[in-house]
Amino acid sequence: MYRSKKDVSLSKEQVKFIKQRMLNWASQFDILVFLDSNSYTSAPGKYECLLAVGKVPADELSDAGAQPDSLRILQQQHDKQKDWMFGHICYDFKNELEPKLSSRHDEKLGFPPFEFFVPETVVYINREQTKMTIETFGDAEAILKEIDGVIEKRLGKTIPKLQFDSRMGKSAYLENIEKLRNHIAQGDCYEINYCKEGFCERVAIDPVQVFEALNDLSPAPFAAFYRNNNKYMMCASPERYLRKVGDQLLSQPIKGTARRGADRETDELKKAELRNSIKEQAENVMITDLTRNDLSRVCETGSIKVDELFGIYTFPHVHQMISSVSGTMRRSVPFTDAVRYSFPMGSMTGAPKFKVMELIEQYEISRRELFSGTIGYIDPNGDFDFNVIIRSLFYNQSSGYLGYQTGGAITWDSDPEQEWEEMRLKAWAIERIFS
Repeated sequence: MYRSKKDVSLSKEQVKFIKQRMLNWASQFDILVFLDSNSYTSAPGKYECLLAVGKVPADELSDAGAQPDSLRILQQQHDKQKDWMFGHICYDFKNELEPKLSSRHDEKLGFPPFEFFVPETVVYINREQTKMTIETFGDAEAILKEIDGVIEKRLGKTIPKLQFDSRMGKSAYLENIEKLRNHIAQGDCYEINYCKEGFCERVAIDPVQVFEALNDLSPAPFAAFYRNNNKYMMCASPERYLRKVGDQLLSQPIKGTARRGADRETDELKKAELRNSIKEQAENVMITDLTRNDLSRVCETGSIKVDELFGIYTFPHVHQMISSVSGTMRRSVPFTDAVRYSFPMGSMTGAPKFKVMELIEQYEISRRELFSGTIGYIDPNGDFDFNVIIRSLFYNQSSGYLGYQTGGAITWDSDPEQEWEEMRLKAWAIERIFS
């Protein structure tokens, strides 16, 4: 099948306005992925913004479900079609990669564990923000007119005030952190990512409106809006999971968080404290080593490099410690093996990975589902870019269930009260949209 193509010149002043029109136009489709870099230059990428809508009929990928062969089927389909593919992988796909693992908690949202699709239409804005391109199996000129003619339907609408509930109070959270520290003392693990859920039930929201509010308050380089029939994700992720360009892989794990200061002097002090924190460095280096080990399973011997260690990056509400790990993929390896041997990402599990995933299942009381999974794209050349799904809201429109999860890395040096405060800082950045 042939995609028609249309290029449109843009000025940087037009970009935000065009993004809004793209997303509002896309909201009519039952399946869509909208990825936004929010003009961040610190995270290398090919696109400022990328949108995929519609599912090509008779797409075998949706039939793959969650099974050990899902990645192999994805590879085969891409080899056959050489086309764009967009999709997600839930955290619980770990059970297919490691059959001895399981997820015992109830699903509340209902995202498929693994789903990719070939879109009917792809629209993207280049990194330089000078051009928008439409690629479609339909009429590119007609789609451009539709996007240009979008009428804003949300003017004057307010986001409802909501109070989020929790299945775990502060005392139980602190107690579990102490139990996890005991596991570390006993040598079961070195570091574990521990999270809790906030949720509302039987609520009605406009997902596009909520995403736009989240993206305005917390613009991030790996932001995403996702609709999968009646299920939605609104994501303000600062973290890249895995990128492939040619034979080069890049992963950029985040470990280490500090609250922004109220003024410039305090803010610089907070940043310096994060940069020099032995605890935060220990968390970061353990996950960086885990990432190096994961990539080594698919990369040429000797090609793995830590391009940056303990980099400090600033976001609207927090400073983050980010490291970058790269490597050269072996030519004999299918590109989906890069995901097979590194998912779930170490920043959302801990180390050693298998053991901490067992402990996560034991001590967390909500199923992660799409949280700490990934969403992204594969282009016709087999290059891809996937984020880490954090700082996100998830919504099932049929049931009215709205939830998010936040947490942090637990090490022997963790102070339970400080871990609680870090978790609540991340939660506040999401909850305040509804206050």
